[in-house]
This record gives sequence, structure tokens and C-alpha cells, in this order.
Amino acid sequence: MAAIYSGIYLKLKSAKTSWEDKLKLARFAWISHQCFLPNKEQVLLDWVSHTLVSNYNKKLELDDEVVEKLWTYLDNVIHSRRLQDLLKSGKTIGLSFSIAQVINERLSEACSQKTQQNIGTVLNCSSGILSTPSLSIIYTAKCELLVDLLSKLCKLACQQLSSDDTVGCQLFSVLQLTFAQYLLIQRQQTNPNRVFGQVTGHLLQPCLLLRHLLTVRGWTQADDNHVRQHLSREIRNQIETLLQTGLFQAELFSSYKEELLPEQEVQEKKKGAFKSLLLPVNTVQTNLGSDFCEPALHGAVVAGSVSLLYKLFLDSYCKAENHLVCFHMFSRLFGCLRLSDLRQGGRENMLSPVDWSTELLALEQLLSLVLSSDIYNVASDRIRHKEVQFGFYRELAQMLLTHSQASIPAWFRCLKLLISLNHLIVDPDLDDLVSSAWIDAEASEPRMKKPQETLINTVFQTYSKLRQFPRLFEEVLTVICRPAVDELRPPIFSAGLTVKLRECLLEIPPNQILDILCLFVEKCQTLIIPAVEGSTDMALKLMAVCSVLHAFLFNMRSLDDVTPSPVVLRTQNLLAKIQKGIIQPLMELLQAPRREEEKSDLWLRKASDTTLLLVYTWVEVDTLFGVSCSKYVSPTAKIAGAVTEPAARQGHFSISAFLPGLREQSWERVMEIANSFASPSKYCLELLTLQKMKMILMQTKADLQALQHAAAFILESGRSTMSRGESEPWDGDINVISDLTYPTAHWHLVVSNLTILLPYISLKDVEYVADVLLETLMLAKAQEAAMDQEPSISTEKISLGLMHSSFLPEMKILHCAFLTRLIIKFSMMLPTATRDPVGLPLQQLFASNIPWHEEILSPCKTLDLLEVPSENKLLKDELSWSWKTLEKVAQSIVSLAKSGCPVTLKESQLEGCLGLLDIFSLLRLDSFLPSDCTRCFLVLLSLLANTRASVSCSKLLLLKFLSTCLHLLRCLQAGRNANSVFKVLHASDVLEAVMTSQFTASKFFSDVLTVPLWAQYLQEVQAFLEDFLQMVIERRQSVRLNLEKFISFLVSCKPDTSAAKSKDRKNWNPAAEQLRLMAFTTLCHVVTLYLQQLPEKKLHSADVLSALLEPVVLQMVRTVEHGLQSNTPNQLLPVAFIPSVTTLLKADLSHPVRRGWQKEPSGFLEQPRIKLYQEFYSQILRELPCAGHNLQFLQPALQFLMVFCSVPELYPGKETAVMVGFAIKKLLSDPAITTQVIQSMEMELTEVLVQLLGNCSAEEFYAIMRLVLQGLELRNVWQQKAKMQTKEACQDPSLISIIVVPILETVAALLRQGEGVLVNPHHVSLAFSILLTIPLDHLKLEDYRGVFLGVHEVLFSIVQCHPKVLLKAAPSFLNSFHRLVVSVMHEGRQKGDRGNTDEFEVILQCAHLVERMYTHIAAEMEDFTVFSAFMVAQYVTELQKVTLHPAVKTHLTEGIYHILDLCIERDIKFLNASLPAGVREVFKDLYNDYNHYHKAKKQGEEKYTA
Repeated sequence: MAAIYSGIYLKLKSAKTSWEDKLKLARFAWISHQCFLPNKEQVLLDWVSHTLVSNYNKKLELDDEVVEKLWTYLDNVIHSRRLQDLLKSGKTIGLSFSIAQVINERLSEACSQKTQQNIGTVLNCSSGILSTPSLSIIYTAKCELLVDLLSKLCKLACQQLSSDDTVGCQLFSVLQLTFAQYLLIQRQQTNPNRVFGQVTGHLLQPCLLLRHLLTVRGWTQADDNHVRQHLSREIRNQIETLLQTGLFQAELFSSYKEELLPEQEVQEKKKGAFKSLLLPVNTVQTNLGSDFCEPALHGAVVAGSVSLLYKLFLDSYCKAENHLVCFHMFSRLFGCLRLSDLRQGGRENMLSPVDWSTELLALEQLLSLVLSSDIYNVASDRIRHKEVQFGFYRELAQMLLTHSQASIPAWFRCLKLLISLNHLIVDPDLDDLVSSAWIDAEASEPRMKKPQETLINTVFQTYSKLRQFPRLFEEVLTVICRPAVDELRPPIFSAGLTVKLRECLLEIPPNQILDILCLFVEKCQTLIIPAVEGSTDMALKLMAVCSVLHAFLFNMRSLDDVTPSPVVLRTQNLLAKIQKGIIQPLMELLQAPRREEEKSDLWLRKASDTTLLLVYTWVEVDTLFGVSCSKYVSPTAKIAGAVTEPAARQGHFSISAFLPGLREQSWERVMEIANSFASPSKYCLELLTLQKMKMILMQTKADLQALQHAAAFILESGRSTMSRGESEPWDGDINVISDLTYPTAHWHLVVSNLTILLPYISLKDVEYVADVLLETLMLAKAQEAAMDQEPSISTEKISLGLMHSSFLPEMKILHCAFLTRLIIKFSMMLPTATRDPVGLPLQQLFASNIPWHEEILSPCKTLDLLEVPSENKLLKDELSWSWKTLEKVAQSIVSLAKSGCPVTLKESQLEGCLGLLDIFSLLRLDSFLPSDCTRCFLVLLSLLANTRASVSCSKLLLLKFLSTCLHLLRCLQAGRNANSVFKVLHASDVLEAVMTSQFTASKFFSDVLTVPLWAQYLQEVQAFLEDFLQMVIERRQSVRLNLEKFISFLVSCKPDTSAAKSKDRKNWNPAAEQLRLMAFTTLCHVVTLYLQQLPEKKLHSADVLSALLEPVVLQMVRTVEHGLQSNTPNQLLPVAFIPSVTTLLKADLSHPVRRGWQKEPSGFLEQPRIKLYQEFYSQILRELPCAGHNLQFLQPALQFLMVFCSVPELYPGKETAVMVGFAIKKLLSDPAITTQVIQSMEMELTEVLVQLLGNCSAEEFYAIMRLVLQGLELRNVWQQKAKMQTKEACQDPSLISIIVVPILETVAALLRQGEGVLVNPHHVSLAFSILLTIPLDHLKLEDYRGVFLGVHEVLFSIVQCHPKVLLKAAPSFLNSFHRLVVSVMHEGRQKGDRGNTDEFEVILQCAHLVERMYTHIAAEMEDFTVFSAFMVAQYVTELQKVTLHPAVKTHLTEGIYHILDLCIERDIKFLNASLPAGVREVFKDLYNDYNHYHKAKKQGEEKYTA
């Protein structure tokens, strides 16, 4: 042994041995058990450590390759299992401190060289050292080494994040581990000054830089996922903890206080001896101010850091007595921002827009912390501290307003925070605030508009509460009257601000509102109107002032009969002043004759817009006040009758109605200017005309002609702009109407007032409205995705809103006209060359010479408003011209379908038809007349039967088109006018036309039979046929004839002629085959259901219909047999086949001859048929495990098995129900079968198992149960799977009902098997660990009910079936049951109005179950007597915390009374002595009630019990 030892040691020390040999020898020595060295592991670790240290101390000159191998050897040793086992066994092995220094130096070199190559092994070594306690002592014993390591790792991480390289996991894992070690050491250190010095001297700068880079990093998919999602967040949290405990310990507060409050320092010096002053704030500021990173990053890092540091400072020191210190810390940290230079007169252009955004964001965060921490107390600051805080905030406000940054959202938020602190901070500069943040601010983008509106809303609320709203709007008026910064100012009131203004105006005294209005009117009269002519600037000011007047008058509280008379009088005078002082001078200005070139001047256009806006506002408000307030007298009261005079009969509003001095000729000049542009004035003219209509309708006798002229004028006003089809969204503000937003505003006005306009417009105008509606809807379908993101009003949104509203069906004229325009559009979609033969039926459906809606349109043709068309004038349906036309069209469609000459549609035309069908689906079909419903049916039938897609067309698009047509036909069939189609068509003709077209179209679908759209299409065809056949049978008119014709057609039709002639049928069209089979199946299903419901008296009809089904069944059998033969081995059965065979089997089993068939098969169930079912069953079992998540196959396959398994005699050969169980087990074990898939087929799966287990023998049942439990060890299932799944599911509330409840149901079912099955008691006790992991609080009520019932069932199963286990595990049982009691108390506490009755019933049910459990424990479990006092103590302790609802308390009290029955006198004394004071009082009340009610009642019952 000595020879071996000396040999190895000498060779490792020898200079003659090559380093390759030394490394080989060292590796051998470490792993070999034949190498015996005293303290071998320590010797080898010392050798490699000494070698690496010597190399870095320049005592050895080693090649880089050798050094790397030495590091690798050290890494392998540290991470070896051998070393870990030795350390676990208690052996002492360590490393020298010098190796830690070498690791740090190696990382330092990597930092300085800015390369991270070849340091992976070093990082691994450091990771192994830090994660091994006996090795990590080299860092933890010398904290300086750990601090140095952490600093180097932070710098390396910063370099990696700053580079374009992908981020790996290794470095950040080591960094996270190092942070954890340092935080552990940091908490153990007792000298806060030393910790502060470590952090500020070595860690503060790299940590702040690292945190910033982790926050702003644009992560990519190439970056390591663990770093991106977990480590980055953990490291940021660790940095915050490090800074919190390092910089802001409680012991350091005195130093902060002395530095931040200099006067405090003087007082301290007077009191005691001089002590060295630590300057923590100055140290932090110096760290932030020094160049610790690239200049481009420095500002952003500091801006992101000051708010963090201030938050940590407040978390540590923010108390009421320290608020002044906290403020001074805020001011010092603000001084670290570049923004602070501007406060001292620095240049604004030194900051770029990006820098501004970063700095303002930091300031916003600082101010938010000040506000949320309630640092600024206005009174305390003024009285005690000479307004030091107020002065600082004033300087901040002045700086922000001097250097306006309205393009940055944070700028608005900073001002809002300052106002929230104290409005007086901003009040001296209110005019600058109004100007830069509101009137002159260009905040058009949503990201700026929202914070701007929030700021102005705060200003509104502040000044309205202070009752200083007039002062605010004095400043607004001052700003408006200043020379504008830009020629066109943004609108003063956006839609959002108007809402906020309305809220404030409702709270402000009316006299203050009138003061503001008088101020604006006076300024307008004296300053603006005299100088408006020829001045664009004055015209824009006039527009701004009048927009404020409009906003106030429209949003203030209306006058009513309770309004004080002085307010009413002031309002009257104000409106009179507006009329005489503003409107009349402006009218005189506009009516002056002008040259053509002058009419396009901007000032004139703006003056026109302003005038008409003010006129409309005046008329609207004057009318409203007159209606709502009896004390109000209009300035135009003397000429109130002017509305009905001839002047009012013109197509426009008569201005002489309230401006007596204005001639009609002058008014027409004003109108000429207004109508020359799509502008606010044109829109106001429409509003005035609408107002005129309302005023006429309010008269005793309405002037019909004037109403018709006014309605026509409104529609005609916007016709030219609507026809261009160009529009932009509009926010509802009249002032911003332009050429592109005018169409939206006009259409909004028309649609909003259709109920007023529609009775008075001509039929051509109705058609025009229907046309616009259809065009905008077609545009809406094309732009659906973009519309959802647009908050403003658009023509498309308006039209969609009308279609979805309940008003359109009530407007029968427009509804019917819209249908006609829709049919015209369908007709226009057909190709031009072939429109005559196929398009002729559609053209006849909108022929103008046919009275389609005589009964609806006749009121429009009468001149007498009060005349109502009599029902006697309507023609009978049978004699109606329109019905005769519909009959001709129907026959034309059917003949075209039979002739096989469909029109070919290109893909674009097919897409256009689909878009129209989407619009068609929005119609309320039940609101149409029977003739219109028939027109709809014929249009859809024509599209189905008389069109086909071109060869190049997308097959999926064609499937969608056909499915949509069939779906809409079904919707028509479900309506109240469904039978109207049979007036013009025979049922068999419809069925034949539809199926012929589908057989023709199916030639295109041979290669898409596996896509989901094909299955959906088949479902639509099936649903259509089923509904239509059902309706044919229910009508009971020519049922046999129609069915015979349809069956004859299906039996005789050959979907593919060439395939039919071919003997081997290789060319048979599989799509047509599936369609035909599906039609047979549906027919068989409908007729079979009908036969089952027939009474015994009508057995003759049953025999007739059964005879009709015979050829159908034969065809189905042949088709299924051919399908089974031709089906590809590795492909699932076609979707249509499975329901067909299921229907066949159901029909056979329900046939009257089925009695006694088991003994001797007869009737339909012949031997060949049995063989077919058995073959199909075998095919299903083969394919079931391979189906994956294909629900379109799984659901019908399980439905077939459900029917098949109900008759055990059908199993082929020696097969039994066990084979089905095996196939289902294989299916459910497929990874593709997710929880969602199981939920989707849960009903079918349950039915199969019910039939399977209900019709099998005892041996088969035993085999199936063994199959289910095969390979499962009960303990593993409970202890690992159930417990693990329950814990995971409990963390995600959405999984409660999916996983937790089924697990509880399964556990309860297993427990109910009893002690005979669950022999090991430990397995039963494992159920308690599951119950204790399940949450019973903060659940939705439906989840709570499921979980409560599940836990209760588990506990009750243990009580009933495992009494022996219960006695041994009584504490666990009581703990689980007590959680149920507590949860019921929590849910059943009094909450005022209980709300939903159903929800309360659930709580009562749970309380009743608790009562039942208490009762059962008391009655059946005598051994539980020892726990009775404990159970009562638990109950009263919780009862003391809540106030229960009486109904819930009744149940719980009754239950606990039964437990009190078990308590003996000693237990009662014990409870009275041991319970806390408050709980003891609750117990005494409970025990008194128990003696008074329950015990007395019980003794009385016992007295009279034999």
C-alpha cells in the first residue's frame, strides 16, 4: 500500500511526469477502488486546487488546454456521486480559500475581455461549490469573496444581455444560486454599516444595470425558455430583496435622517457626543451618478432605478412621523434624474423624445409613490415645515408646463398626480395647463388621448367640487382668445370629455353654469363677432367659443317645474341674448351677397358652421325647455304659429320661425353656403329639418306634405356623398365633421331617426335606404376584424346595429324593400352570359310590376295620414298575382334543376354569394309575410339547385356555401310561415331538386372526405332532410305520395352514370355514395320514429309505410356492404356509414316481428343482416383505438356500440362484452384523448358502459373490472396519482370540476367497496391526505357544491364502510370534517340581501349534510364520545367569528346538539374552564339553548317511548 501511495503522490508531484499522465492518473485515482490512499479525496482536491492556484500565481506555466482539463477535472470531482456520498456519510472534505479567489479572477478576466468562451467549466465549478454546504464555506466564511463573485457574475450577465447572442441558462442559474447564498449570509450579518458598504461598494451598480437589462430585454424564441419565464423574474426579485436589506435596514434610518434633515444633526450634536456620520443618500447618489455603464444606457438605468429605490425606502421607513424624511429622499432621488437640470434652468433640447419619455415615466412613478404613501399633508407642510413640500411640487409643475410634452402620455399623468396632491400646486399656472394640456395639445393618438382626458377630467372634478368651475372656464376662454399656435386647433370637447363634462354639470349649481355661458356670450359679442369677417383666426375662435356653448347647453340639467324662477328667467334672457347678440349678426354676415370665389374662403365656411351649429343648439334647447318647464317662455313665443305657415312647407327649416326679421331669400343664401361643402353646417341643416318634423308632429293637425318634403330633404342632402362609398369613422362630435366623416354622421342621423322618417318618404327613397344598408353591410363583412378594434362610429357599425336591433322587423316597408335589394344582388352575382336562362327566376322575384307587398305599401300611397288600409281590400292568397308569379318561378327552378343545366360560378362569385348569405342570416325571417318567406325559400333553392362551382374553385369554399344554403333553408322551415312554400311547390320536387344538385356537386369532393367541413356539410344535409321530411309527415297531406316519389328517386338515381354501368364499380363516387346513404338513413330514421308513435288504430298506415321502407333498407344494406369492401384498411370508416348502420339496426330491433327473434331470427333481422352487423361491429372495434381525438368518428361509433351491446346475442362467434371493454380501454389510454375529448363524448361513453355492464354475465363483468384495474396498484394510485393530481388541480381553479371532483367521486366509490376489497387500512387513511389538499374557500358556487359533496361522500364512505380505520385515524377524520363545517359557516354567513335563491339553496343543502354527519356520528359511533368535547370546542370557536344566516344556523345547531348529547358533565366543566372568554360566552348561549329546547324535547320523547 505504501508503494502505491508513494508512487501516485510522487508522480503527481514530479516535474518529469507529463500533465496528460498526471490528469489520467488523477482520474484513475478518483474513480478506482483499487487505489488506496490515505484521505485520497482530500489529497486529490488539494492537488488540483494547488495546481490551479499556482498557475494563476505564475508559479507554474501551463498551457491553456491543460488548465481547461484541470478545471474539468475539478468540476467532475465536485459533481461526482462519490464525493456527495462521502459528504453525506459525515466525512470532512474541503477546498482552500485560494480556489475561490482563482474562480473570481477567472470570471474577472472574462469580464474585462468581454468574452464568455471557456468559462462554462468554471461556472459549473462555482455552482457545485455553492450548492454543497461543506464546500461553499470557502465563500460563506469570507463574505468578501462571495460579494466579489456576485459582482462578477452580474457583470457577465449584463454583457450577455447587452450582446446580440442568445441567452443561455447556465450563467443565470449560477447567478440565481449565488444571490440565494448571499441573501442568506446578508441576513446573518449583524453590522448594517458593513452590509451597506458591501452593497454600495460592489453590488449596487451591477445589480441595477442587470435589473434594467432583464426588464427591457426583447426576448426571442432562441433565448432559453427557463431564463425568460422563471429565472429572470426570480433574479429581479432577489435584487430587490438584496437592495432592501442592504440599503434600508432599520438601524440605518438614523443616518438617513441625519443626512436628510440637517437641522436634526445640530440638535443631536448638542445632546450627545460627536459620532462619525455615514452619508447613505450621498453614497447612493454618487453610485447612480458615476459612469457604471454605457452613456446611452445610463439615463434609462438611473430613471428605472430611482423609483425602485424610493419604493424600497418607503417600504422600510414610511411612517407618519417620518413623512418629511421620505419627502427629502424623494427630492434627492429626483435630483439623480436628468429632468432635474431643467428645474434649474437647463436646456430642453438636451433630452431626446425617448429620454423625455423615460424620465417622465420615472417622475410619474415617484409621484405615484408619494401620493399612495400619503407623504404630503397640506396642513402639516404649511404649519410645521414652511411649505417645503409645496414649494418643491410647484417647481415641478412649472418645469412640466414650461417644457410641455403633450406627445408623451406620462407628462399628462404627472400633472394629474400633482393636482391630486394639491390643486394649488398647479392653480397659479392654470392658464398654461389649459393651453398646453388641453386647448392647444395635439393628442390625437389613443395612447395620448386617454391620459389627456383623465387629466382634464381630474381638473373638472377638482374645480367643480371647489365650486370654481367659472374660474376654470375663464381661463379656457382666455386661452381660446389668444393667438392660436396652429391655424386649426383640435376640438375642445372630445366624446370622452363631453361625458365627463356632463357628469360635472349635473353637480354644479345652475347659476354657475349660467355665469360661464354669459361670460362666453359676452366675449363673443364684444371681441369676436365684430372682427370675424375676413379673418380666419377669428372664425376659428368663434367656432371654439360656440362649441363650448353647444357642449354646455346640451349637457346641463334641463329646466323643469321645480327649477327656481330666477334661474328660469336668467336662462330665458341668456337665450334671447344668444339669438339677438350672436345668431342675428352672424346671419346678417352670411346673407350678404358674395362672389363665387369668396364662397370657398375658410373663414366663411367656419362662420357658416358656427352659425348653424348655434342655430340648431338654440332651437333644440328652446324646444326642450318649453316642453319640460311650464314657467319658461320662449323668446319666439309671439310667432309660435309660424311653423304651420306656408314658409314652413318648404323642404328646409324656416328661419323665420324664431328670427322674424330674416327673409326667406336671405335664408336660402345661408343654405347655399352650407350645402356647398360636406361640413358641420350641412349636418346641422339636416338636424334642423328633423327638428322641424318633430315640431310639426307635435301640432294638433300634422301637415303631411311638409313632413314629406322635410324627410325627402334629409335623405337627398347626403345622397351624393353616400353614393361615393368613401367614409371614415366619426366620434360623434359635430365640430369635427369633414368630407370623409360626413357620410357616417349623415347615415347615423338617418338610421337613428328612421321611425320618424320612414312613414313620410317615397318608395324610391325606401329603396335607396335599403340599398345603402345593403352596401354598408357588404363592406362590414369585408372589414369585420378591423371594425372590432375601432371605438368610433362607422357606417358599417351603424348598419350592423340596425340589423341586430328589434326595430328593423317593425319597419315592414324597409324590411321588405331590403329583401328585394338582396335578391337583386343575388341575381347580379350570376355570370352575365348565362343570366337569362338561370337568372330569370331570380329576376322575376323582384319584378317591379308585381305587387309583392300591397298590404304593406298601400299606406305609403295614400295622402291621408290617418287612413288605414282595410283588410277587406287584400286579395286572397290563392288569387293573388304575386302568388301566381311565385308558382311560376318555383316550377322554373325545379325544371332547371331536372334539366341539369346549372350556371357555373367562379370563386369570387361564390365568395360574394357567401357574403350575401351571411347578411341574409341576419334577417328576422318570422317577421316576413308568407309570400316573402316563399321568395327567400326560392332564392336559396335556386342557389342550391341551379348553380355549381367552377373546377378551379376551392372545394372547402363550395362546401361552406352549400352548408350555409342548407342551414338557412332549415331556419325557414323552423319559422311560422314554413308551410307557405307548399303553396307553390310539391315536397317531393323540393327534395329531388336539392338531392340532384348535391349529387352533381359531390363529384368535386372525392379528395376532401376526411376534412371536418365535409362532416359538417353532411350534418347540414341530414338536418335539412330530417326537418323537411318531418314537416311533410306532420302536414299529413299526400304523405305517401311524396315519400313514394322521393324513395323512387333515391332508389333509381345514379349519382355517377359511368360508375353505375361499371360492373366492378371501381369508379363509383364515394362522396355521392355517402350522400345517398345518408339520405336513406334519414328517411328510415324519420319514418321509423313516426311508426313508433302511431296509435294502434292506424296499423294499416304503419304497414303501408313499412312497405315503402323495404327498398330503402335493401339499398342501404347494399351500399354499406360495398362501403365495407372498398374501404381502405388503414382509413377510418366514412362518417355517413356509422349512423346508417345504427339506424338500420334500430329499425330492425323496433320492427313488430322482433318478438321472439332471439330464438329464431325472422322478419327484417335475417341471417345475412346479422352477419352485416357483426362485420361492422368488428370493423368498429378495430378502428376505435386508432381514432385519436376524431370526435366525428368516435361519437357515432359509440352510439352504434350502445345499440349493438344492448343485444348480447349479436356478438360474433365466441366474442363477448369483454372485447368492447378492451377496445374502450385502449381508446382511453391514447395520449390524444384529452380531458376535453372525454367530456365531449362522455354521454355516449356512459351509455355504452351502461349497456355493456347491464347486459353481460357475472363472469364478463368480473373480467371487465379486472381489465379496468389491471396493472394498477391501489396504493400507488391513491398516494401518487390522485394526491398529485389533486394538488396540481387545486392550484388552478378551472380544473376543480374537471379533475378534483372526479377524483373525489372515484375515491368514494372505491371506499364503498368495504374492508373486503380494501384490506390494508393504510390505503384507506391515505384518502385523508387528499381531502386536506383540496381548497374549500374562494371557489365559485358551482365548484364549491361539487367539491363539498365529493369530500362529504368520501368521509361518509369511511364512516359507513371502514369503522376500524376511523377509530385509528380519528384526528385526521375530525380535521377533514371540521374543514367542511368551517366552509359552510363561511358561505352561510349573513350578507344582507342573499341575492340568488338557487345559490342559497346550495348552501342550505351543504348545511343539511353537515347536520346529517353530526347526527350519524352521535348515533352510530359510540367510541367517538371521547372526542365530543373537542368537536364542540371547534364548532363554537368558529361560530364566534361569524354571524350565520338563521336557516343555515338551524341546521348546524341541530347537528351540534347531537354531539352535546355525547358530552358528560366533566366535558361541560372542561369546556367552561378552558375556552377563551369570548368563545366561552358563545358556548354558554349554545348550551343554554340545548338544555331549553333540544334536551327537554328529547326527554319528553323518551318519556312517551315504549
